Amino acid sequence: MMHPTISAIAVASLIVAGTAIWRSGSPSTDLALGTAAMPPLQELHTMASVHKLPVQELDDQSFVYSAGKH
Repeated sequence: MMHPTISAIAVASLIVAGTAIWRSGSPSTDLALGTAAMPPLQELHTMASVHKLPVQELDDQSFVYSAGKH
């Protein structure tokens, strides 16, 4: 008798939690509805002064092989 009661409480709590999360919505849905406007990428780069950052050289090591025997 105790096991079905615990299962019923667990299922009910999951339904309540799922409903609460679903109703709260996500910030991405607000952006899709047009409530917040996203400026163009070029404008964001200009505002952040990206052109003033130093150029970073990267050493590509994606094809580094070991000299071990097979």
